Amino acid sequence: MDRFCVSTDSGCDLPAWFCKERNISAYNMKYIIDEIEMTDSMNPEDCREFYKKMRNGSVPKTSQMTPYEFLIYWTGLWEKYKLPIVHIALGSGISGTYSNSLMARNLFLEKNKEASVFIVDSTLASIGYGILAVKAADLRDEGKSPQECVDWLENNKIFINTYYTTDDLKYLYRSGRVSKTGVILGTALNINPILNLDKDGHLIVREKVRGRKKAFSRISDIIGELVTEPGNQVVYICHSDCSEEAESFSKTLIEKFGFKGSFINYIGPTIGSHSGPGLIAAFFYGRARTI
Repeated sequence: MDRFCVSTDSGCDLPAWFCKERNISAYNMKYIIDEIEMTDSMNPEDCREFYKKMRNGSVPKTSQMTPYEFLIYWTGLWEKYKLPIVHIALGSGISGTYSNSLMARNLFLEKNKEASVFIVDSTLASIGYGILAVKAADLRDEGKSPQECVDWLENNKIFINTYYTTDDLKYLYRSGRVSKTGVILGTALNINPILNLDKDGHLIVREKVRGRKKAFSRISDIIGELVTEPGNQVVYICHSDCSEEAESFSKTLIEKFGFKGSFINYIGPTIGSHSGPGLIAAFFYGRARTI
């Protein structure tokens, strides 16, 4: 019997079918594109259409999950399961969602005196906190208590590493990661930035590499420097509508480092609205992230 409910949101970039299979509850985030409010379905087909619109000039807008949305969402989970809730949130270093969840918990517990909600600031984005949701489901299925699950996630989240690259800098400009001058020069020089998250979850441009293939090669080298026990873990790859490259990169990493497999999925609208099409990210357990 389940001892708690695993909760997150669709920004975790796990597909809907997988969440259903693993009994992971994910709130479907909202976004606006072409002046129409949409719901993140966590479906690859819808992601393809989303990036097609971006390539044709559409500029989507996202909003963080509000305390009211948390309240309605958790109320539904409580009424359905009557179990403690362990919620894994998008990292506070890049979003106010975690802060809103703390406010929402107080409101929720005032209305539901017998309930309990545990919230984990993942310090991660995209499938990085999806990995934590999967681990939470594993721990639940092993019979761990909510507190035991939270303790494990808090103690180990810093070991999840992620490295990104993209060859289209205009989306990083929109999100404030590069200057307008940087976009012009970077595009002219075929610069592909390599980004990662620090220990607190802030997105950092770590290196700048000329050429997309060289960027993938450099990320592979970094993974080799940081990964621990690859034979005992799956490497997670997510992408914004460049599935063939993601498959090829996954195969390279498995062959080079001996990962026991890979999990590949789309980056959904929550992160994709800011990264744009063409981004690929690798997530893996390794040495602790630093400042």
